[in-house]
Amino acid sequence: MDPIRKEPYDAGVCASPAPKSKPCPRPKPGEAAGGCSFDGAQITLLPIMDAAHLVHGPVPCAGTSWESRGSLTSGAALSRYGFTTDLADSDIIFGGEKKLKEAVEYIAGRFAPPAIFVYSTCVTALTGEDIDAVCTESSARLGLPVVPVNSPGFVGSKNLGNRLAGDALLQYVIGTGKPDRELPPGVNLIGEYNIAGEIWDIERLMGQAGIPVTARITGDSRYRELTCAHLARVNMVVCSRALLGLAREMETKYGIPYFEGSFYGARETTYSLRQMAYLLNDRELERRVDRLTEREENRLAYALKPYRKALKGKKAVLYTGGVKSWSVISALKELGVQVVGVGTNKSTADDVVRIAERVGDDTEYIAEGGAGRILKTVRERKADIMIAGGRNMYVAMKEQIPFVDINQERHRAYAGYEGLLRLAKELVHAISHPVWKLAANPAPWDREADR
Repeated sequence: MDPIRKEPYDAGVCASPAPKSKPCPRPKPGEAAGGCSFDGAQITLLPIMDAAHLVHGPVPCAGTSWESRGSLTSGAALSRYGFTTDLADSDIIFGGEKKLKEAVEYIAGRFAPPAIFVYSTCVTALTGEDIDAVCTESSARLGLPVVPVNSPGFVGSKNLGNRLAGDALLQYVIGTGKPDRELPPGVNLIGEYNIAGEIWDIERLMGQAGIPVTARITGDSRYRELTCAHLARVNMVVCSRALLGLAREMETKYGIPYFEGSFYGARETTYSLRQMAYLLNDRELERRVDRLTEREENRLAYALKPYRKALKGKKAVLYTGGVKSWSVISALKELGVQVVGVGTNKSTADDVVRIAERVGDDTEYIAEGGAGRILKTVRERKADIMIAGGRNMYVAMKEQIPFVDINQERHRAYAGYEGLLRLAKELVHAISHPVWKLAANPAPWDREADR
């Protein structure tokens, strides 16, 4: 094991004279509310689109994260295949390592992927399957990387799974490749999973400014680019709760500085682009970024005029987590929407500080309670719209509350300047849709009974 690599849940990664933000605290074993560690690891690694992803366990485990997120691909799609060893009772009793070897051999021969990621599950971890040994032996015999991902669901929450996946990348993938040509000074985007194609809007902006992307970790990424991620000059951590530990370790091991940023809202997008240029230490690049951001902000301000007029004074309850818990608030404020309630159950202490900087003193913090607590806040604060994850959509519909999906299952990209315009359109459409007026009217048979 690399002597400088710490466990992803080691508090030592936060021990520095002037820490930025700390990764999430060590969860309790079995704390799987909102997703388990296995789920979190797959969320992080499945967007590596040209690699094969093999779940070593019973077949239901393979369906936990497969195709459940809106991560899109621009080409390769091998990760869409649901590979599993499909362990039966006899395999659990007598051991499934032979079946794992056969599955790896089949995938290598049939699909010839650049790498195979093998995921442990609760069952195989409890029965003591040595997937590390199988992966090491198979990798040497087949001549391709076979990466073990030790993230059984019972060890903790989804966020811990994100970090265990980042640990696997750092130990087995990042730093193992050499590019065919010299790479220009570029940026790694860490914790951006290309939900609804957001990374394409981000890359387009970076391309217009002349900022190269070295590796996408991991939205719409390819295995080879990840092996060269250590050659980047800057790391931008897009989702601080998930992979902040990876950025810290890369700073220690490779000397790559990092910053935490967001692309939700015009101001946050401008800040992130300027911070990239500053850390790349290129004055001409900084001037290009200034010109680009000024032009885009002016263009966006003109396009947003009718939507800001329609949204001015509207109230929203925002129930999400991580970087979105505070960055989406910034985007809503730019649109004239007041956030009267915000979820904090998946936010770090630093996220909560950022939330407090962006909302008023009368904003309600929703730490727990689920749909009932959200509805109570909507009613008490007279909110005009609920902005949350897809699991709350049907609750909003039943209660006749306008709703916009903001989480990873969504089909709209809200990052960057164009993303803010899309968000404004979605909000106006949701609030002003005629279905709410129709739903508030009495049913025809009730009207007839009143006559």
